[in-house]
Amino acid sequence: MSYEDNVDQELPSSPKQPVCFTDRQSTLLKKTNIDPTRRYLYLQVLGGKAFLEHLQEPEPLPGQACSTFTLCLHFRNQRFRSKPVPCACEPDFHDGFLLEVHRENLGDGTRMADSTTMLSISDPVHMVLIKTDIFAETTLVASYFLEWRSVLGSENGVTNLTVELMGVGTESKVSVGILNIKLEMYPPLNQTLSQEVVNTQLALERQKTAEKERLFLVYAKQWWREYLQIRPSHNSRLVKIFAQDENGINRPVCSYVKPLRAGRLLDTPRQAARFVNVLGYERAPVIGGGGKQEQWCTLLAFLCRNKGDCEDHANLLCSLLLGYGLEAFVCVGTKAKGVPHAWVMTCGTDGTVTFWDSLTGHRYLHKPINPDEPPAAEQPKPLYPYRTIGCVFNHQTFLGNCQPSDSVETCVFDLNDESKWKPMNEEAVKSVCAPGATTSLPPFPPLCASTIDASVTSNEIEMQLRLLVSEHRKDLGLTTVWEDQLSYLLSPALASYEFERTTSISAGNEEFQDAIRRAVPDGHTFKGFPIHFVYRNARRAFATCLRSPFCEEIICCRGDQVNVPLRSSCLRVSGISVGCTGGVSPERPCSLKDLEQLSQHVQSVKHEVHLFCENDK
Repeated sequence: MSYEDNVDQELPSSPKQPVCFTDRQSTLLKKTNIDPTRRYLYLQVLGGKAFLEHLQEPEPLPGQACSTFTLCLHFRNQRFRSKPVPCACEPDFHDGFLLEVHRENLGDGTRMADSTTMLSISDPVHMVLIKTDIFAETTLVASYFLEWRSVLGSENGVTNLTVELMGVGTESKVSVGILNIKLEMYPPLNQTLSQEVVNTQLALERQKTAEKERLFLVYAKQWWREYLQIRPSHNSRLVKIFAQDENGINRPVCSYVKPLRAGRLLDTPRQAARFVNVLGYERAPVIGGGGKQEQWCTLLAFLCRNKGDCEDHANLLCSLLLGYGLEAFVCVGTKAKGVPHAWVMTCGTDGTVTFWDSLTGHRYLHKPINPDEPPAAEQPKPLYPYRTIGCVFNHQTFLGNCQPSDSVETCVFDLNDESKWKPMNEEAVKSVCAPGATTSLPPFPPLCASTIDASVTSNEIEMQLRLLVSEHRKDLGLTTVWEDQLSYLLSPALASYEFERTTSISAGNEEFQDAIRRAVPDGHTFKGFPIHFVYRNARRAFATCLRSPFCEEIICCRGDQVNVPLRSSCLRVSGISVGCTGGVSPERPCSLKDLEQLSQHVQSVKHEVHLFCENDK
């Protein structure tokens, strides 16, 4: 479970919790706590069918773990999530969601929206279907934008729909199943519109959208021709103007970024970077070989499955940094060996350029190398992993790199210098990417606090890991003695590591070292292994630990007196699990030097393991 995210403009920092219930009888709607002066759309999901991939799925026995479907919805700053239901050819969805249909104009917030006003609200209901397997791994099954306004022309303000869900990515043309949906306006409409009026409005919007897209495409082609005329070698640079979403629809890349406010859930830009960093990394699945499948996910799809590609991470981080008032851009380029990559850049008022890696949370200052300097001149040594850069963009700006070299080392980020960065016309970008533009993605979903109880989850993971360690040692013919006091002393270390990851400031190591030195008897050695996970599967975490020779040495430690402490810490921010294991053995005396070496080792292992986990999420 993660934070789930909030958006742009003047949205409330603490979004109103939606009413969500699961009654099968619509007559029970009156029992919910609603405001009779507001207008609502009651959306019921009344079962599914034709999920043929699960045709042979056996019905789970009571209490048996099984794969489940969860339906996530977003409508005008409101978030919803259905009950998980077992995966089946005909999944038993029976959920109801009460969506408030409100006005956005100043002074209209407390007035009930009438039929004509609601007809002008073009925001769709975004529906995302997620599959969760028995190992808690999530898969994006379908993403669908429901046009709900047909209910405005239905008799009595009630209509039934059959929605065909299509797959994602390479399977976006393949049907994955059908949902039966019932829409109902509450309170009932005093006056319904004719179906002809509704259809005419929808047709006009589609026509307007198509014309805007056509004009932007014409402009983008002209911009690209001018860009190639500057230097023919520009054709090989990663200048990304359009990107396909999970449904295979080409959208301008600027539409994937919008200023995003996190309310009180994330207090600083560095906390935002940490939040984005712990969301899982997964490249878009591809059938067969031939390279990387392109898929830039909408924000709701990215958050609901809790993982995505580097572009998804970069778009989210850039949006959050824009929300904090920074001048932020998504950078598209390559890493080592020419691997395509996306990261984030911020430009300070003093000219400082900072790179933010959205996958690791690391920050790097950029100081360009001057290739005209004599060989003996001292040049800055870049620490970042980026090699080339083709373009940068945000919600208002798109700039193509037209410097002689696209090497990041020599790149000058004076974005106002058109001899170095070729800009797109801002009005052209706004025509398809500005809030309210019919071609842009719908408003970002709001951030919601995690529902995980961090203390309870930490204890559960710790007990599961203890059991796994004990079983593993028993298989080796070893007994296990747990040291609860020493386990408790590891808590400050875990907190210190997380504090450093968020703030880049190290604090608390001195107290931790002193406490350990006092707790470990003379003649004994303390060994510790901190590791960071972005999931809560204890068995998977334990298997990852055993792949480290250092951790395996601790778990399999032999001696006359071996005490094993273990501590787990789950961070509520996004369900991160941070585990730490340690062992005590009588091999040699424990000295302050040992502790200092351990602390240094802990720092290096922490970063190495973190990077490993990012690629393994």
